[in-house]
Amino acid sequence: MTLSLIAAIGKNNELGKNNSLLWNLPKDMAHFRETTRGHAVIMGRKTFESIGQPLPNRRNVVITRDASYAHEGIEVTHSLNEALELFSKSDEEVFVIGGAEIYIQAMKRADKLYITCVNESFHDADTFFPVIDEHIWKKVKAVHHPKDELHSYDIEIREYVK
Repeated sequence: MTLSLIAAIGKNNELGKNNSLLWNLPKDMAHFRETTRGHAVIMGRKTFESIGQPLPNRRNVVITRDASYAHEGIEVTHSLNEALELFSKSDEEVFVIGGAEIYIQAMKRADKLYITCVNESFHDADTFFPVIDEHIWKKVKAVHHPKDELHSYDIEIREYVK
C-alpha cells in the first residue's frame, strides 16, 4: 500500500473553520477528484459528515470512536491502524483526506503528500495541517495556478515524497 495525504492548506497550514473549508477553489476540487477517483479514501467522522455522503467512485473508510456509528456506503473503523489494516496486503494507493487529527496520526506513516498551497493567510481558521518538514519531504512537482475569476487566491498544487 502507498499511503498518501491530500489537502489544501493556507500559508500557515490552515485547513478550515467550523468543519468547513475556507475557500472555494474549482481547480483544487478537480485535482482532488481526479487524484482520488478509483482509490480508497480514509477520513474522520467529522470530515465525512461535512461532506454529507460517501464520495462516488471511491472506497470510503470512516474513522470514529463511536462503536455504533453506521452509514450506508462507508466502512467504519475505530482507529487509523484499523483503517490501514484493511489495505495491508494491497499495493494500491490509499488517501487520507482529513481531518486534522487523522492527518497528524497519518503523517509519519505517509509515503506521499498532495498539497494545494493557497497563497493567503486565514487568521480565523481553527483547524490546521501538520508542518511539512522539508528535511523529510522532497517536493517533486509543483504547478502554479494564478487567481482568476473563479479563484480568489493564487494556488500551487504540489507533490512530495519521502
